[in-house]
Amino acid sequence: MPVTSAIDRVAPPLFIFIWATGYIAAKLAAPYADPLTFLAWRYAGVVVLMLVLALAARAAWPTRREMLHLAVAGIGIQALYLGGVWVAIRQSLPAGTAALIVNLQPVLVAALAPLIGERVAPRQWLGVALGLGGVLLVIWHKLNLGASFGPPLGLCLMALLAITAGTLYQKRFVPHFDLRTGQVVQFAAALAVTLPLAWALEPMRIEWNAPVIAAMAWSVLVLTAGGISLMFYMLRHGRVTAVSSTMYLVPSVTAVMAWLLFGETLGAQAIAGMGVTLLGVYLVVAKKTETSA
Repeated sequence: MPVTSAIDRVAPPLFIFIWATGYIAAKLAAPYADPLTFLAWRYAGVVVLMLVLALAARAAWPTRREMLHLAVAGIGIQALYLGGVWVAIRQSLPAGTAALIVNLQPVLVAALAPLIGERVAPRQWLGVALGLGGVLLVIWHKLNLGASFGPPLGLCLMALLAITAGTLYQKRFVPHFDLRTGQVVQFAAALAVTLPLAWALEPMRIEWNAPVIAAMAWSVLVLTAGGISLMFYMLRHGRVTAVSSTMYLVPSVTAVMAWLLFGETLGAQAIAGMGVTLLGVYLVVAKKTETSA
């Protein structure tokens, strides 16, 4: 029990930090690799890594029905979400606009949570609204809505719907599975979708220089193997509304990283937005005193 409690305390902030570094990895790789091609290599790397770990530990494999559910969730959470965001940004959608759209996820999750038997209390709704408002304050100066129309916007909206649906689907149909074998199935499904699209839509350019190798290593070993595993752990042990709401903190953490690493501005408005976001997430994830329905 003490070990589980310690993991439960550490998992959310570690997940937020790891997830936020995805923008740093994307920035490193973007000039040298086509987005779907990079993601296909990333998925293949995760499949190999998790397969080795699963075989070494003789981990339990999911049943055929569970494999099907994991594959469906993986296509949404990985292939459609990451593919949509990466391609949308490559097609000129501002990163700030993309972040705002994707961070509508907690709102959708909260609205749809009753479909999987979760109750969203009034205080949590307030937290969801405050979290969204805080995110908007953090990235407002980066928004360029004039470039947000057309296919890139559609891709980003698809990514939002995909990760929301994939998260709820997984929580509903296969909440418990071995993280090693489960990720083999999910990323193999994501690879099966992404690789043909990369072949059909891109020249599949990837330059194996130091930035790309660093971004790939970080993406496979930390972002995917670490970040996704933490997200799955939190989904298994927590409520999907609370888990998704922690993603509100990602733009704030990313803004701090960009300030430290790339000298991007971090003004009073952004700092105020981080405070509002923290309050919103606290209202969503704090222990509730009201009785369950």
